[in-house]
Formats: sequence, structure tokens, C-alpha cells
Amino acid sequence: MQKSIKKIAQLALYVELLVIEFLATTTTVHIEVVESMWDKANHFIAFFTLYITFYTAYSLKIWQKFMLLFLFGMQIEIVQYFIGREFSLYDLLADGIGITIGVVLSNIFLKFR
Repeated sequence: MQKSIKKIAQLALYVELLVIEFLATTTTVHIEVVESMWDKANHFIAFFTLYITFYTAYSLKIWQKFMLLFLFGMQIEIVQYFIGREFSLYDLLADGIGITIGVVLSNIFLKFR
């Protein structure tokens, strides 16, 4: 059972990464729901969700998961800069806060488990 949950989480993580990458770097598709929400909330929710899924999928150290996800966020901002969208340190901050809240909540979950 535990292995199947890990496999499902791994698949979900890769799907999330692909969807987030697409939404963050597309210049041709406009999605009303995404565009109507506060941009920093989008970043927070995306990276919080990524951390929780990453936490379930892989047994890496917390700092390794944090850095990999933060680097993913940085990669998105760099790509956005080169495709004519805005590079934003505030977006990276929102990413980092989402990851941090994910770390805190997963640690609380571990204590009660």
C-alpha cells in the first residue's frame, strides 16, 4: 500500500510540475481562473501543493526538497524573463513561503502520525 501511494504521488508530482511549467511560461493561452486570482496566491498555492506532493513522493531531506522546488521557481522566473514576461522576486518570495508552509505542516503531520 505504501509503495503504491508513493508511486501515485510521484506521478502526481510530475504532472503538477508540467502543468505549472506550462501555465507559467505559455504566452498563447489565457486561462481566466488563473488570471483572475491574485498572482502571489497562485505562486503560494502551487509551491505549497508541490511540496506536499514531493514530501509524499520522495524521501529526501527537507532542505533538498526546498532547494529543488525553489530552483524550479527560479527557473520559471528566468524563462519568463526571456519570453517577454516579468521576472519577479516577489513571485520567488511567494514560492518560498508556500514551500515553507508545506514544510511546517508536513512536520506537524509527522508529529501526530
